[in-house]
Amino acid sequence: MLQHDLSFAVAAKNYVLLTVGDGLVAQIPALLLSTAAGIIVTRVSSTQDMGEQVLSQLFKKPKALAVTASILGVMGIIPGMPHFAFLTLAIASGLAAYFLYQKQAQPVVEEPTVEKVEQPPESRELSWDDVTPVDTIGLEVGYRLIPMVDKDQGGQLMARIKGVRKKLSQELGFLIPAVHIRDNLELPPNGYRITLMGVSVGEADIQPEKDMAINPGQVYGTISGVETKDPAFGLDALWIEGAQRDHAQTLGYTVVDSNTVIATHLSQLLQTHANELLGHEEVQHLLDKLAESAPKLVENLVPDTLNLGIIVKVLQSLLAEGIPVRDIRTIAETLAEHASRSQDPDELTTAVRTSLGRMIVQQINGMAAELSVITLDPNLEQLLHQAVQADGVGGVEPGLAERLFTALQESVQKQEAMGQPAVLLVSGLIRTMLARFVKHTIPNLHVLSYNEIPSDKQIRIVATVGQ
Repeated sequence: MLQHDLSFAVAAKNYVLLTVGDGLVAQIPALLLSTAAGIIVTRVSSTQDMGEQVLSQLFKKPKALAVTASILGVMGIIPGMPHFAFLTLAIASGLAAYFLYQKQAQPVVEEPTVEKVEQPPESRELSWDDVTPVDTIGLEVGYRLIPMVDKDQGGQLMARIKGVRKKLSQELGFLIPAVHIRDNLELPPNGYRITLMGVSVGEADIQPEKDMAINPGQVYGTISGVETKDPAFGLDALWIEGAQRDHAQTLGYTVVDSNTVIATHLSQLLQTHANELLGHEEVQHLLDKLAESAPKLVENLVPDTLNLGIIVKVLQSLLAEGIPVRDIRTIAETLAEHASRSQDPDELTTAVRTSLGRMIVQQINGMAAELSVITLDPNLEQLLHQAVQADGVGGVEPGLAERLFTALQESVQKQEAMGQPAVLLVSGLIRTMLARFVKHTIPNLHVLSYNEIPSDKQIRIVATVGQ
């Protein structure tokens, strides 16, 4: 009023307009900051950038534009506001909202979908998925045996196989791998095949609707049936009807159903090839289990003292001769003790066998205080010593090998006739060589060294094999 010589009403009007304008201008930065902060906080993860998301959220839905047009229209009719600017923006937002609404209200015409044509198999690039690994243990069956493995049809073979795996795992000391069962139309309808590492190790034909009467060696009569052989042990047997089961048992036959025939055959083959089922993974699991109770022992053994491969070979050698690896603690302690002297798997196996001597003898002869053994003539044993020391293998002249085999076979037959186990007792130097010599030719002969016999066992020599 004093500076510009204005009246009170004119000065007040100018002051109010300037004050409101300045306040509105001052709110613009705050509004931009608030909008930016809201966008950042509420932003969702997507492949769109910030600008695309803002445009999509502001102009995608007509409702947002309609609300904006209403607010701008209200502000445009307030006295003293810039009517032209606000009303123009309000009309533009309203028209945009109207056209957007009309566009979205139109029916959407779906474009015809084009089916994706799969490429022929020959045009697809090969990958490692096309390489099918072999099953560790496999059972292939003919089409007439499928009901035996189908639970929905009352098949019991799966349960029998699970029982076999559990029993062998407890006896041998490591987990037997799962058995993969599949049908094979190339087999005879009643045939089955057992494979290890993809290679067949046994097969036979059975009659699923009948029972097998096995002749254990002495029966007290005959019974009608179809002659066959027990696939597990090669014993004479007959396929008989279920009604003959009781009569056959009274005559001394061992009668089993077809599920038991396959399960027994599988069990026998798994025991025979147990050393092939034990690999690095299984041995590592054994050591991990042992580490829970004896961590220092395992820590000092692997890999500081022995590498895992040598331990695997030692355990496989034990299993190859029918010695379980349940007592893994004694085995690990023995290896840790002797590893500083030798890294040879054969020498380490000999040391482990000595530590497990009590278990080995008990497995052969039970709790009997006396052990009947077969020995070698001192001259023959000395000759074998020289052969082993000469080439490290123990090559024997063919004629001598034949005479030795014949003499051992006769002694074993005499022991079995008396119902006693056949044990050949030799020195530790030639034990491994003789064990390999008789493994497949005389499988019932156990070859032990003097160091493996416990001190509380009495030895009785029943035969001496010479040259």
